[in-house]
Amino acid sequence: MRRISSLTRVAVGVASLALAATACGGTSNDSDKGSGDSSKTGKGLAIAYDVGGKGDQSFNDAAYEGLKKAKAEFKYKTADIEPTDGETDADKEQRLASLAKQGYNPVIGIGFAYGPALEAVAKKYPKTSFGIVDSVVEGDNVASLVFAEQESSYLAGVAAAKATKSNTVGFVGGVDIPLIHKFEAGYKQGVQDTKPGVKVLSQYLTQTAEEGGFSSPDKGKAAAEGQIEKKADVVYQAAGLSGQGVIEAAAKAKVWAIGVDSDQYKQEALAKYKDSILTSALKDVGGAVYSLAKSVKDGKPLTGTQTFDLKVDGVGLADSNPKMAEISGLTDAVAKAKEGIVGGSIKVKTE
Repeated sequence: MRRISSLTRVAVGVASLALAATACGGTSNDSDKGSGDSSKTGKGLAIAYDVGGKGDQSFNDAAYEGLKKAKAEFKYKTADIEPTDGETDADKEQRLASLAKQGYNPVIGIGFAYGPALEAVAKKYPKTSFGIVDSVVEGDNVASLVFAEQESSYLAGVAAAKATKSNTVGFVGGVDIPLIHKFEAGYKQGVQDTKPGVKVLSQYLTQTAEEGGFSSPDKGKAAAEGQIEKKADVVYQAAGLSGQGVIEAAAKAKVWAIGVDSDQYKQEALAKYKDSILTSALKDVGGAVYSLAKSVKDGKPLTGTQTFDLKVDGVGLADSNPKMAEISGLTDAVAKAKEGIVGGSIKVKTE
């Protein structure tokens, strides 16, 4: 449950303490507009993490997997930068500008919170390709990497409905915002379409990210414990780092947890809880990050809104836990639901 607190994480090959200073506290210089030609600097992909940072075993770590793949394949320098506690849009803007100024290309903000900052910086560095995950930002040099989270969450709901014995399941959202509403909506629909009598308990940890909804395992644990006391025997969390607390509570109570974004059954930091992680609603943030990096490397940068859904395997449901196959009808029900969503016979709600 350790909260990663260092200000900067730099991938192997970027051995520069100066990066930490400039990425988190430096200022951009308008005379350097348009810099960021990685063919000249030998630098490539840089990502700036969302709340919770690297080590959340979920959203941010999924992005890091994409960076690692790009680094290994393209043999260039990369950077991955931590957020700071209580930071402002100006701090984010400074971080992104610093990365572009140093020649990284593309530069990707991991999370919707980077929207205002990225919009401003992209205009100052028109020769640099930018990306943002979970938000749409207009710009000729911007790729908005968005996902059909409701579809993978629907599959998670199907699995929960098949796994529950108490006919009560839970949902814990990190922050009460439209993005997380998509997770809840898909999950509830999947549960109800599969087994209409099942009750779904829902709780959001905070109203804003600044209150720690995505970065407080203790809050996640308390919420899950409350739902488990009300007989929930499957709890799905879409709460970033806070989700680790949900998983811990489920393991302690010997009920099922459903992970999110990454395949949390496989996460080393969660290994002692893995037998309680039924499955995870996957969101291929790493694949999206890699796709943008490859497009830039190929000289054909992605721009505009890029949607990753079930049809392109941009989202999905993990099957790493062999216990899934032991639950009657679960595997077949998930496969049938996926076929229906991809084929169009199942329309998944986003709210």
